[in-house]
Amino acid sequence: MAEILFPALFVLLALGLPVAFAMAISVFVALSFGSSYPNLVVVKEMFSGLDSFPLLAVPFFILAAEIMTGGAVTLAMLRLAQSLVGHLKGGLGHANVVSSAMFAGISGSALADAAGPGTMMIRMMEKGGYGRAYAGALTISSSVVGPIIPPSITMIIYAMQDQQVSVGSLFMAGVLPGILITAAVLLANARVSHKRGYASGAPMPPLAEIARIALYALPALMLVVLIVGGIRFGVFTPTEASVIAVFYALFVGMFIYRSLRVADLPAIILRAALVSGAVLLILGAARAFAWVLIIEGVPQFLAETIIAWDLSPIVFLLAVNALLLVFGLFMDPLPGVMILVPILAPISFALGIDPDHFAIIVIVNLTLGLTTPPVGSLIFVVSSAVNIKPSALIKEMPPFFIALMGALLLITFIPALSTWLPMLSGF
Repeated sequence: MAEILFPALFVLLALGLPVAFAMAISVFVALSFGSSYPNLVVVKEMFSGLDSFPLLAVPFFILAAEIMTGGAVTLAMLRLAQSLVGHLKGGLGHANVVSSAMFAGISGSALADAAGPGTMMIRMMEKGGYGRAYAGALTISSSVVGPIIPPSITMIIYAMQDQQVSVGSLFMAGVLPGILITAAVLLANARVSHKRGYASGAPMPPLAEIARIALYALPALMLVVLIVGGIRFGVFTPTEASVIAVFYALFVGMFIYRSLRVADLPAIILRAALVSGAVLLILGAARAFAWVLIIEGVPQFLAETIIAWDLSPIVFLLAVNALLLVFGLFMDPLPGVMILVPILAPISFALGIDPDHFAIIVIVNLTLGLTTPPVGSLIFVVSSAVNIKPSALIKEMPPFFIALMGALLLITFIPALSTWLPMLSGF
C-alpha cells in the first residue's frame, strides 16, 4: 500500500488538489489497489482522528481569534508596535514584525497573522515608501511566529501525537524560540532598510504616549497570559482554556474596546466554523494517511533503520531539519505533524533528545514550509490579499529566509531555548 500511497499523493498534489482531498483520495487508491481492506476503513479512521476531547481546543481557539481580530484590537496592537519601534530606521517594517509577534499570542496561526495585521501593515508600508513586494515578503517572514508563540494550534495537534509532551509544556517551550525568530527577522529588516534607505518616517513618541497606547492594548495582550498562566498553575486544561479564551474575547470586544456587537457574532461564528472545518478535514485525512503507514510498518522500519545507523543526537537533528524542510515544500504543518511525529519522536527520545526541544524543531521546520514554494501557503495568502505576484514576493525572500534558517540552527544547537522555560515552570 505504501508503494501506491506516496505516488498517488504526489500526483494529486501536482494536479492542484487541496492537501486534505489529496491525502484522503490517495488512501482510497492505496486500499483499492494494494490491500483487501474495505474503503469504509478510510472513513472510520478519519472519524477516529477527530474523536478526541483535546481537539475541541482547536475550533474554540479559532473562534477566540476571530472575535479578537476586530478592527479595534488589531489597530491597538499596530499602534503599540509602531510606537515602540516605528522611530527606528526601517520603522514601519519593524512595526510589522513586532505586531505579528503580538498577534501570534491571539491567533495561534501563521495564516491568520498574514491575513490580519500583516495585510494592513503592507498597505501602511507601501504608503511609507517601501516596495509592496518587500513589505509582502516581510509579512510572510514575520508571520512564521504565529504557531510558535502560544497559543498554537500546531502545538495542540503535536501534543496529541507525542505522549512525552503536554500542551502546557509546548506553550512554554515556544516563547523563547518565538522571540528569537522575531529578533532574526527584525535584524534582516534593519539590514535591508539600511541598504535601501527606508527611513523611519516618524519621531519617537513621548514615554507618556507610549504608556497610554500600551495600556490601551493591554487587554488584548493579556489573553496569552491568561491562557498560559491558567494552564501552568492548573486552573484549567488546554481545552477549557480555549473556551475561557472565547468568553474573554467576547468581554474585551464588547465591554472594553466596544468594537464588537451582537449582530456581528453570526458572521464571526460562520468564519470560525469554515476555518475549523478546513483544519479538521486536514486532520482527519492525515489520520487515515498515517494509519496506512502504521499498518504497513513504515514507522517501525524507519525507526529500526535510523537507530541502527548509530547517529549522534546532533547529526540526527540536522538530518531531521533537512528532511522536514524538504517535506515542508509540499505539505502544510498540520498533516506534517500528524504523519511524521509518530515516526520521528520515538527515535529522538531513544537518542536522549529532550521531547520539548525536538517538538519545537519540528514545528519551526514545518512552519518554514509555509514560506517556500511550490505550496507556500503564506505566499499565496499575501499574494491574493494585496494583489502581488507570487514571483515578486519570492524574489524578496532570501534575506529573511537566511535569517529564519539562522534562528532554526540556534534553536537546534541550543536546547535551553526550548527547555528552560518548561523546566522553570515545572513541566
